[in-house]
Amino acid sequence: MNKRQDPSIEVLLNEEIEEVVEVLTQRTVHPLEPATDPAQLAMSRAAKALSNRQAHDGHWLFELEADVTIPSEYLFLQYFMRTVDREREQKIAKYLRRRQHSNGSWSLYEGGPGDISATVKAYFALKLAGDSPDDEHMARTRNWVRANGGAEAVNVFTRITLAVFGQLPWRAVPAMPVEIMYLPSWWFFNLSKVSYWSRCVIVPLLIIFAKRPVVKLTKEQGIAELFLTDASELKHMDRFKSGKPLQNAFLLFDRVLKVVDRFTPNWVRQPALRRAENWMREHSKGKGGLGAIYPAMANAAVALRALGAPENDPDFLRTMQAIEYLLIDKQQEAYCQPCVSPIWDTCLSLTALTEAGAHPDHPAVQQAVDWLLDQQIFVEGDWSSQAKKLAPGGWAFQFENDKYPDVDDTGMVLMSLIRAGVHDKENKVKRINQAVNWVLGMQNKDGSWGAFDIGNDHEYLNNIPFADHGALVDPGTADLTARCVELLAMLGYDQNFPPLHKALQFLENDQEEFGAWYGRWGVNYIYGTWSVLAAVGVIGEDVAKPYIRKAIAWLKDIQNADGGWGESCNSYDDPILRGKGETTASQTAWALLGLMAVGEVDSVEVERGIEYLVRTQNDAGEWDEEAYTGTGFPRVFYLRYHGYSRYFPLWALASYARLRRGLPTRQSEIMEQGWIELGPLPVLASA
Repeated sequence: MNKRQDPSIEVLLNEEIEEVVEVLTQRTVHPLEPATDPAQLAMSRAAKALSNRQAHDGHWLFELEADVTIPSEYLFLQYFMRTVDREREQKIAKYLRRRQHSNGSWSLYEGGPGDISATVKAYFALKLAGDSPDDEHMARTRNWVRANGGAEAVNVFTRITLAVFGQLPWRAVPAMPVEIMYLPSWWFFNLSKVSYWSRCVIVPLLIIFAKRPVVKLTKEQGIAELFLTDASELKHMDRFKSGKPLQNAFLLFDRVLKVVDRFTPNWVRQPALRRAENWMREHSKGKGGLGAIYPAMANAAVALRALGAPENDPDFLRTMQAIEYLLIDKQQEAYCQPCVSPIWDTCLSLTALTEAGAHPDHPAVQQAVDWLLDQQIFVEGDWSSQAKKLAPGGWAFQFENDKYPDVDDTGMVLMSLIRAGVHDKENKVKRINQAVNWVLGMQNKDGSWGAFDIGNDHEYLNNIPFADHGALVDPGTADLTARCVELLAMLGYDQNFPPLHKALQFLENDQEEFGAWYGRWGVNYIYGTWSVLAAVGVIGEDVAKPYIRKAIAWLKDIQNADGGWGESCNSYDDPILRGKGETTASQTAWALLGLMAVGEVDSVEVERGIEYLVRTQNDAGEWDEEAYTGTGFPRVFYLRYHGYSRYFPLWALASYARLRRGLPTRQSEIMEQGWIELGPLPVLASA
């Protein structure tokens, strides 16, 4: 881990780690037998390894790796700002070369097919870093790109990058008039109708599109050789498609906007620019940067400079510092993360350790609890525009992202805190109430939950030309809805509670014909199916119901010959590949947790899955996993959570160790004890 990420990070003292492991194997309420069988030995070793990675202030933080576009874009930003660090540039170049496929391309995830946009960006970054187009690895890339449509085939965000660096004319980019800032909420397109991540990326792009900066490069630094035609002559790169009337209508509108844009008077444009700048600055006040995600932060930095902001501008300085915080700078290589995941890593690590037996009073547990409670958000964010009577109280994904708490993190944090006994602390009950009320208020009308907004399901917007990534909105999904069902059930609510009843109906209706659930935020059907089975198991749904039996049968049927489970990101592109892929520790853990949640503890499949985890544990007590099992945007952007192979297998082993002995999991134990009365519920936004 890059020490610059948090200078305060220190591991626990060895004697404290031994205390944790001792508690993991000998709890007061339901003590486990000494770790003599392989599964318990593996659990103890994994718990010790995970405890050893806790920071002294209580949190966990693992690397979060995306594809090569983010480190490539980091280099582009340094060239734009004229702040290139040559040593770091060469480390990033080495990272890019290592990730290249033998055919010259780069993919969106480990082992995936070549992606034209990622490949063009990586090639461009390497060329800026000094690689010669005559080098063998560069020649392979050039041949692959030209054989796959040339640089003309890249996506919109790559086109914008190429336009900024003078490799494409700005007219080749879809229209993004800054006057979008004037559009009212009732209009068919408005910033409140798009997802949080799109909003944060789009607003600075509106400024960039209005200013149209161009960085002058030498001919040798350019990538003209990747185009099949003269790039300077390109105009309309998007084509009308037969059978796509809505998409064609938006494309026609785009061409009209490009004509109108030339005649927009200054008295209209300048106020729109000021409105965009004010929005961007207001949302960049925190140390986490705009949206706490790299693309938005990088766009904001470029936009501020395009507006003439000096280098000592406070918002610009904070943005650049937030970007530097994302860098993983190792001895030989370096890369830039898309964001950081401390809250997600911490709550899942805490869950795994408490399920493994860590006592709520242990200092390591209390540190994690206190740290998580310190991150709770009590200010209104963008979500409040759709829920004006709803009080805040959620958690974000990153260290600081107050405008954008999310339902998934909030649900997982709450369940980890409850496992850690926070509900027994009178001075902390109010905090739990506030968070639960916020989750309830974020439910959609159809009973589902999205990640960051309410009713953000205007799917027609994905047909807009500058939305070719197909992820402009944030609709309710099965995995997030299941998380909320599990939380509410853990709190003692049953199916008669209206929000729960509606949510269960959504989940049953959202099931695929073959029995699984789609995974929006994890790869893919294994993730979605685990999430739902965990929820219906906790709420006490009759596991004999056909829809549950179908899900169980599907998970059992896709088990790999080695006893584990695996699914490639390719399953988002080709449904035939659902549930298929090389085995991973994290996906094996998800399948096991899902099956055990609905009573399949003694099944042959669960036994074989546990044997796989025991057999593949490495000498450090962890699991080796190169695969990308996290999802940013299906078919577009995937994530490798370096923590997934550390805390999910521990969680599965801990649940197995308890259930096989007839002991309740920590979650079930809490539910058996009964729950406190929550405070007044909010006026639900979906009402």
